[in-house]
Amino acid sequence: MGERRSTLRQIGNQSLSDQAATILRRAILNGQFKPGEELNETDLAEQLGISRGPIREALRVLNTEGLTETVPYHGTRVRSFTLNDIEELYSMRVLMETFAVERIIESKETDRIAELRSYYENMVAAAEENDLQSMNENDRAFHDALIDLSKHKLMASLWQMVAMRVQQIMAINNQRFSDLHEIANNHLEIIEKIEAGKTEAACSLLRDHIVTAGEILVEAMGSFVEDDTTEDDS
Repeated sequence: MGERRSTLRQIGNQSLSDQAATILRRAILNGQFKPGEELNETDLAEQLGISRGPIREALRVLNTEGLTETVPYHGTRVRSFTLNDIEELYSMRVLMETFAVERIIESKETDRIAELRSYYENMVAAAEENDLQSMNENDRAFHDALIDLSKHKLMASLWQMVAMRVQQIMAINNQRFSDLHEIANNHLEIIEKIEAGKTEAACSLLRDHIVTAGEILVEAMGSFVEDDTTEDDS
C-alpha cells in the first residue's frame, strides 16, 4: 500500500509541474517574461501557490525547450537572443514560409485559404479591442497555418523546432508596434496574392514582412538582444 501511495504522489507532482511548465511557457511566449529576465523559484512558487519542487521541474523542461537557460551562480533566466540567433531564425522563416506559399498556390486548392483569412479577421478584431495577446496568438496561428496548408510533413516537423522561438519573438516584436491594425493588414495583402495565384508577389510580400520584422526587432529590442560579435574575437 505504501508503494502505491508513493506512486500516486509522484503522478500528482508530475501533473503539477506540467501545469506550471504550461503557465510559464505561455508567459514567456506571450512576452510577459522578457528575454534575460530572472525566473526566481521562490517568487514563482508563491505566485502559483505551489511548492518549489514542481517549479524546479518545470524550469528544467523549459531549459530543454531552449526557452530558458541556467546561469551558474545566478539561477534561471529567460533565454536572451543574440544577433546571430535572430538572423538565423528569420532567414529560416523566409525559406520555409515562402516555400509553403509556393506549394499552397501550386495545389490550386483555394478553398483552403479560408483558414488564413479567418486568422486575419481575428487579428482585425484584436486590433479593434487593442488585445495584444489575441493578436499574438492569431499572428502565430496564421504562420503555423501557412506551414500546415503546404502539406509538407517533413517541413512541418522542422517548423516545430523553431515555432516557439518564432512565437516568443513575435510577441516581443508586436509590443513595439503602436498600431495593431498595421500588423493585421500586412497579412491581408499576402492572403490576397495567394488567392490570386500570384506566387512571386505573395512570396515577395511575405519575405518583406519577415525581413522587416526582423530588422525592426534588432533595432528596437535593445537589451533583449545580446551582441555576439565579440565571440568571434575571443
